[in-house]
Formats: sequence, C-alpha cells, structure tokens
Amino acid sequence: MPQQNLTKPVAGHRTAMPQRPRPAATAFSKVLTRTWSLPRPRNRVTVERDLQVPMSDGTILLADHFLPVSVAAAATVLVRCPYGRAGAFGVLNGLLLAERGYHVLLQSCRGTFGSGGEFEPMRHEISDGQDTMAWLRGQSWFDGRVVTYGASYLGFTQWALAMDPPPELAAAVVFVGPHDFSRSAYQHGAFGLYSFLSWNDMIEHQESSSTLGGVFRSATADRRLDPALNRTPVRAGARDLLSVQAAAFESWLDHPQPTDPFWEPMQCAAALQRITVPTLLVGGWHDLFIEQTLEQYQVLAGREVPVRLLVGPWTHLETASKGGPAVVESLTWLDRYAAPGRRNSNGSGGSGQAGPADHSVRFWVGGEGAQEWRETTAWPPPGTREQRWYLGAYGTLSSLEPDQGPAVPPARFRYDPADPTPSVGGALLSMSAGTRDNRGIEQRLDVLVFSSQTLDQPVEVIGDVIAELAVTRDNAYADVFVRLCDVDPRGRSRNVCDGIVRLTEQDPLAGTVRVSLLGAAHRFGRGHRIRLQVSGGAHPRFARNPGNGGVDADPADFVPTEYEIGLTAGRSSTLVLSIPG
Repeated sequence: MPQQNLTKPVAGHRTAMPQRPRPAATAFSKVLTRTWSLPRPRNRVTVERDLQVPMSDGTILLADHFLPVSVAAAATVLVRCPYGRAGAFGVLNGLLLAERGYHVLLQSCRGTFGSGGEFEPMRHEISDGQDTMAWLRGQSWFDGRVVTYGASYLGFTQWALAMDPPPELAAAVVFVGPHDFSRSAYQHGAFGLYSFLSWNDMIEHQESSSTLGGVFRSATADRRLDPALNRTPVRAGARDLLSVQAAAFESWLDHPQPTDPFWEPMQCAAALQRITVPTLLVGGWHDLFIEQTLEQYQVLAGREVPVRLLVGPWTHLETASKGGPAVVESLTWLDRYAAPGRRNSNGSGGSGQAGPADHSVRFWVGGEGAQEWRETTAWPPPGTREQRWYLGAYGTLSSLEPDQGPAVPPARFRYDPADPTPSVGGALLSMSAGTRDNRGIEQRLDVLVFSSQTLDQPVEVIGDVIAELAVTRDNAYADVFVRLCDVDPRGRSRNVCDGIVRLTEQDPLAGTVRVSLLGAAHRFGRGHRIRLQVSGGAHPRFARNPGNGGVDADPADFVPTEYEIGLTAGRSSTLVLSIPG
C-alpha cells in the first residue's frame, strides 16, 4: 500500500476553503436518516478538507473538519480512523454528526490516506491521539469539549486516548471496539487466523480499491482467502496473499504471549480504570470483540462511571448495516452529555447530568418466540441463576445429575491438525459470520455432540454461558472448542455462542477445563433442543493447533491429540446456563 511519508507540510499545500458536502454524501445521509428513523438534521454543514495536524515527531496527519453552520457553541467529535475520510466513512462518522450540531474532526491515522509516516497497526495511537488533542486546543472553533466516537479500530483509538484522558473529554461512544489487541489476536491462547488475515488483506488494498471494489472483495473474501488460510505454515500462506501487510501479520504470529513487550502499545486496559466520562458501549452477539465490550461495561459500572451498554443481533461487519438502533442511541447520548449550545462554566468537558443509576443495558433476545429488545439495570441482569446441564452417555444432555450407578465410559475423539475441524459462522470478520446451520460439522468424527430431549417448555438464557469439562488428553498442547446450538424441530442446528481455550504444558493432562462461551440472550423454544458441541478446534476461524507447542508449524511437525470427556458422577462435565429469575 503506497504511503506518503509527510514529516512537515508539503510545499504549496493549502487547505481548501470550507465547501458543501458532495451531493452523493448528502443523498446517502438522507437515506440513512429515513431508514434508521434518525432525528432530523438541525443545520447545514460545510467541510474543510485535508487539514494538516502535526505530531510531536514532525509527522503530519490529515483530517477533514465537518462544520455545523450557524451553531454558536458546539462540542467536537473526534474520530481517528485508518479507513479513509470519504464515502461511507465520511457520512457515518462525519456528516451525520455535523448535521446534528457537532463539529467533527475525522482524522486519518498515521500512514493511511495521505497521512504521513508508516501504518503500524495500533502502535502509535496513544501518542498520536494526545498530539491531536494538543493541536485541537489551538483551533478557534474548539469550545473546550471533545467527544470520542467510532467503531472497531476507531473504538481502539478511543481507548488509546483514554490511557491519559484529556480534561476536555465530555463523553465517549465506542462501537464494537477492543481495548486490548493482544487478547483479540489470541483469544484465550488461540490465534484468530481468519479475522486478522482478512483484516490485513483489506488494509493492503483499501486505498487502491473503489467503494464497490471494496464491497466485492469483502463478499468474495472466503473464496479468495481460502488458499492462504489452508497453507502451512500459516506465514507461508500470508506471504502468498500479502505484500506490505505481511510483516505486520507475521509479527503477531511471532509474539503469542500477551506479556511480551511487543504488545504493550496495543494494550489499553488501564484506560478502563482512568476514564470517568459517560460512555456508551455498543456490541453484537456475534461480534469478535464482544468479550471485551462486556468487560468494558462491567469495569466501568463497577467504578460508578456513567455507562450504557447496547448489544444487538449483528456480526462485526453488520454493525454498519444493521446498527441503526445504535446510531439512534449514540445521537441521544451525545445530546445528553455534549448537546450543541451547552458549555460548562469552566469551558471544559464533563457536561450533562449522570450518576450511578446510569448503568442501563439494552440487549436483543433472539430465538423462538423472542426476537425483541429488552432493558435491564446491569449485565448480567440482576436475579439470574445458574442452571446446570450434564453431558451424558450416547450424546445426551440433561438437567438431571448423573447417578452413582455403573461407570459411564468417557466420550472420545481425535483431533488431527493435518485435517483440522472446520469452523462455520460465529464471531469473525466475514460476511459468512454469525448464525449458521451446523449440521454438516456435527457429522464429523472429531466433533462430539450432546443434545437435550425436545423441550416441553421454553428455556431462556440471559447472561454468562460456561462449559466445565472433565478433559483427559494425551498431548499437553491442545485446544478445546465448545459451542452452544439451538436445534429446531426440522433438525437445523444453529449456533448461539461459543468459546475456545488453548491448553499447554502448564495445564494438567487430566482435569476440569473451564471454557467461557461469553454471553447470550436467547430463547430455546418449545419443541427445540439444546445442543453442545465439543471439539479440538475451529479452523480457519482459529489457527489450527499443531500439537507441538507452537503457533505455526510445518506439516511434518504436526502431532494429533486424543481426548476423553468424562461423563460420570465423579468426573462430570457440565454446561452452565444463566436463567432469569
């Protein structure tokens, strides 16, 4: 990807006078306003393009300034983005907000879309965010209030700025954004192969592809990436697919330990302890960052920071297309804490009224007979209780504890990294993510399936989902992947939530393995069955475990693993569901 290495303003470069948004952008904004039932625009907008924002090392980053015409005092929404400033990104993160009375500074991250320097994912966002704030303070139109806003990487840049929250910060709106990239790349030790190879492929081509070309590349990603995903070692496939971004991708493979100093610039968990302003968090039940979104809410609520959580029925890529409710919530949040015309007496951030009661949660409940939004005062919702379901002989799943009768032999399967258990759907960066029919995978010999009897009454799961499995294995280096599915009367097995754990020599060869399936809000209807899958991986969503202690390996070094799952009263394996009331 060609980059401009701007360390000082380009000779002869001048910022254009403010101009009206492009007609296509205005038309798109009108479509979104109608489609999502957004509040009507309050004012006209003009745009100053290609503002030069100097960093402390001399690098120049470019930004577009969306100005709300005829608005006397307006907070500034800061959006730091590696995906460009035009097209849909400009409308969603600039025009829509400016039309409702806010200044918006939409800035291209270092090394992207004309900004100087080299793009090294996540590595410069802490310092570049602070330098941007220093520049913003000197602008005549800045009224002393800033709000951060944006999704995914744009969410990470918000947590990066909150590592040292500026005094002007008034509120934050974080859509599906991680605060710790090491934990995103390695989910409980398993490398997220598909999502991060796909992301680097997108980054590599985003500046050379048109908008339609980018959509086409996303739609064809599964087929196009398949040869690289199935090549071993993994880095060989990445080199076949990538050029500029191959180095970044390989650097993540080379540092599998989250304690490695390599990850330090990408780990912003401390921001959760430092931010104090009202924060709106948006997640999706099939978003690859849902675990961190739920954690963000719990930490902020525990610190009595005003926080609201919205979790919808979407995947990561669907947030932009199905996230209308989140945009409505965002505009309400901005108006509550940074409304146009409101300004603190000291000229700084922190406007609006908030208190400990502002810990509300709005979440979508899926499944038979639900399909609705609900509100609660916390997550997990107050009053939920644990309900245990026991894995039994012949693939059964029952709420009755195993009796003390004759010993039931363990369930067994073999995982072979040369023929890794495939993945389908789930939380990944793909248009094929989300809920899918799992019947094909469930026919494989390396997937154990445990199913309840047909339910005579609905079972509603609202909250945490955990599997506690009595696992014995013959290889220290192994993965345990667990998935909860809803089986309808026609036999279709649709995934609800899942989780994975990578085991090493530090874990006993025989013992209880606890796998968090994160959270769920789902109703298993009458006539349906609850199903639990247990396997040794989910490829290519997660990189196959080679069985030799490495992340990446040559096929000659692969080591298969034999598993036993205990099913007796003394060594039971259970599924723990959170049930309302």
